[in-house]
Amino acid sequence: MLSARCVRATVDHFPGDSMPRSLARFLVIVSLAAAANTAPRAAAAQAATVPSGRITGRVIDAKSGDAIGDAGVQIVGRGTGAATRADGRFFLPEIPAGTVTIQVRRIGYQPKTVTGIMLVGGQTLEQNIALTQAAAQLQALVVTAAAERGAVGAALDQQRRAPGIVTAITAAQIERSPDSDAAQAMQRVSGVTVQDGKYVFVRGLGERYTTTTLNGVRIPSPEPERKVVPLDLFPSSLLESVTTAKTFTPDLPGDFSGAQVDLRTREFPAGRVLAYSTTIGYNAAATGGTVPAAPRLGTEWLALAGGGRSIPSALGNGSIPASATQADINRIVGSFRNAWTPIPGSSIPNLSGSATIGGEGEMGPQRIGYVGSLSYANTQEVRAGEHRAKSNYITSSNSSVPFDAFTGSSGRSGVLFGGLVNLSSWFGDHTKIALNNSYNRSADNEAQRDEGVLNTDDLGPARRMTLSYIERSVRSSQLRLDHAIGTRHQLDGSFTSSGVTRSEPDRSDIVYTREALPSGELLPYAWLSSRPDAARRSFSDLTENALAGDANYKLSLASGENEWSVKAGGAYRTTRRDASALPYDILSNALTHAQRELAPEQIFDGRFARASDPYFRIIDQSTGGRYTADESIAGSYAMAELPRLFGRLRIIGGARVERWKLDVNTESVDPTVGRVRARRNNTDVLPSLIVNVRLTEAQTLRISASRTVSRPEYRELVPTETTPAIIGEVRTVGNDSVRRALIRNYDVKWEWYPAAGEVLSLGAFAKDFIDPIETVELSTSGAEKRTYQNARGANNYGVELEVRKGLGSFARSLSPLSVFGNATVMQSQIRLTPGSASQNRERPMVGQAPYVVNGGLAYAAAEGRATATVLYNVVGRRVWAAGTNPRPDSYELARSSMDVTLQLPLFRAFSAKIDGKNLLDAPVIVRQGTVDRLRYTTGRVLSLGVSWKP
Repeated sequence: MLSARCVRATVDHFPGDSMPRSLARFLVIVSLAAAANTAPRAAAAQAATVPSGRITGRVIDAKSGDAIGDAGVQIVGRGTGAATRADGRFFLPEIPAGTVTIQVRRIGYQPKTVTGIMLVGGQTLEQNIALTQAAAQLQALVVTAAAERGAVGAALDQQRRAPGIVTAITAAQIERSPDSDAAQAMQRVSGVTVQDGKYVFVRGLGERYTTTTLNGVRIPSPEPERKVVPLDLFPSSLLESVTTAKTFTPDLPGDFSGAQVDLRTREFPAGRVLAYSTTIGYNAAATGGTVPAAPRLGTEWLALAGGGRSIPSALGNGSIPASATQADINRIVGSFRNAWTPIPGSSIPNLSGSATIGGEGEMGPQRIGYVGSLSYANTQEVRAGEHRAKSNYITSSNSSVPFDAFTGSSGRSGVLFGGLVNLSSWFGDHTKIALNNSYNRSADNEAQRDEGVLNTDDLGPARRMTLSYIERSVRSSQLRLDHAIGTRHQLDGSFTSSGVTRSEPDRSDIVYTREALPSGELLPYAWLSSRPDAARRSFSDLTENALAGDANYKLSLASGENEWSVKAGGAYRTTRRDASALPYDILSNALTHAQRELAPEQIFDGRFARASDPYFRIIDQSTGGRYTADESIAGSYAMAELPRLFGRLRIIGGARVERWKLDVNTESVDPTVGRVRARRNNTDVLPSLIVNVRLTEAQTLRISASRTVSRPEYRELVPTETTPAIIGEVRTVGNDSVRRALIRNYDVKWEWYPAAGEVLSLGAFAKDFIDPIETVELSTSGAEKRTYQNARGANNYGVELEVRKGLGSFARSLSPLSVFGNATVMQSQIRLTPGSASQNRERPMVGQAPYVVNGGLAYAAAEGRATATVLYNVVGRRVWAAGTNPRPDSYELARSSMDVTLQLPLFRAFSAKIDGKNLLDAPVIVRQGTVDRLRYTTGRVLSLGVSWKP
């Protein structure tokens, strides 16, 4: 509707002087009425002929990366607009296709106009926009759409915007690497090492000092003797990003000791997405050859063990009654699955595949964003030339000699599959609800065979064989709420149910030896039937479930350069673990040597286990048992952020208070141990202060100090032994007197971002530990044991360097190339308690490497579809286990690795990917003194993949 004032203004500008003013006014009114009547019809006709699309995106602060709510987003020249929601997102539907210009305005920020947006009919285009806080004189900024898309959302932007020291890996980076799971992707992070292909060490600290979260919430560990979560459980195709935070802030859990690794699963895309990929791989040490293999049952290709691996029903509740008769014993022995010997297997290629679908849909009046993804991988690994030994220290000669040394090989077939379903929706303009669900499952079916000499009890030449099948799973369901009240108040919270399982059903271990005649002649190999641990079947299970909830409130005060905020919240997590280990030893003193020379499948096929046969005995192994753990952690925090103090300082400070309660109950099958209870109840105040100094627009200096805690893993408090698979290996026993450790953390880091996608940084860090928990190997008169002890203290310090640089600044022809690298050099020293039996009183902390270096060269074609990357990693020698007098410490030696990946477009939506992993095939070596305790190689892996993404 036009007002009379508008009509009058139109008449005043009507051309011609001869027409009477009253007639002119009348004609204008009539023409406007006609236009008003025909405009809707014309618009409808135009809409019917011109296709439309949608534009969605997010508006953030260019400096802090925080979401900007209530910003006005306008389509220039079309009168269409919207206001951003609580998380900075906006949605513009029914925009006519063509070239579009967007203008964004928000009080306290410099207006921005984004030009050159090409919108195709039927398309949903994502356009993120970063606003700069307004100076005293406002001036509108105009950028192109391509430049704006490249300016936000990258890993370096996340690193630059973070309040503390953060390193991020995005899905795009993972796609350009040969990494198939989160553990492999973590190898690219500054100061990170990965042990056994799954356990993450940050800054050379042991695995206990790294915590893992999924979508911001702690994940339980499925490992019975490790606190750290094995990251090989998470397929990389399901991940949106992997973020490593090295600086503690009060809104993080208090046992953030060395770093926190946060895995973010994929979020729903702006438009409908379909993607499929499949890969076939070749392991030079396995594929096409003969490798030790374990028999499979039923659905184990889906990581689901069949009933054939269950504890035999003849064992009842798992215990052997004291009144068991010989017939009962024979029935139990005959009921075990008759599988003991690795079979020669012809290995098959590694196979994997994944599928992803995502987009938005309508459910009644509500729009729902969704993403669903599935992945599956079947792989084979070989440890070729596998050598294992213990080190026996000879005091008189001051030297180490091999003890119980064996050489052989092992083969492992692995299955890993995972899936996720994530949903989210907006209710009004200020409330977002998201439901994130994920499930990952893996299984390793391993066969090991080696030969050597058992110096223990002078048993002589021996052959050992093991069949092991281990299943692990991780599940998580999270309901998350984000709500904004006006422009100053933000509320968020989540409730998460998570759980893990680990099952090793029906593991078999058997030992054959060659007995010597008085003449010195060696008899053929025969089952060592007189030893309790020479024929063992064991069953172990672990289940852990956790419930967690958190709520946070943020108040933003002032605006522009003077904006500051206060944040407070609380969290509660309760965890329940049930674990059991039930080994059964089979013995015989009645079988003849000729009978014991038979293959195990013949000895235990029932011919010697008839009801009246007197050959076998069976016992519960006294080192087994059950334990339960109940843990609760309640925390609350308050923190304030002053991002523009004195124009250059950004200060984040506050404290967290956590109360930790733990109750571990152990029930051993050994009557001399009985029941043992370990209880812990600690309340800790954990302060944190971070000062970020903006030196220039592209340079920042970060300084931080904080205090955190490191708590013992449940199993470390269980004072019963976990028996090794076989004679000659090290046993582990817990220590119910282990205490939690306190850590003081200090960091300083200079960062320079000279151009988009480039960074140069140099930092230093130091940590001071009180009562750190260390893994120690004990020298005993019997079997060697590994346990856990508190040292009096320790310190850890080092420097970090990171560089990423495009080569186009040196020559235009080098524009597609970029180099990147990071290096961490560190030192640590343990302070032992008086009277400690450690052999080396000035050693580094267990697991601490003196250096970690990552480097790479990347190529990206101008159109962006063809890429190539070369990656290199080397980790310095680090303490594998601390020795006690008279034995020295065990070290894992330095090892280098190199990976190469190449992505090429094929046709239409198809592309190919060629990966080369572990190209150097350097051996893994653990050395104690002059003795190699462990040595093996895993082979080079080549793979070819094809993906389809329309």
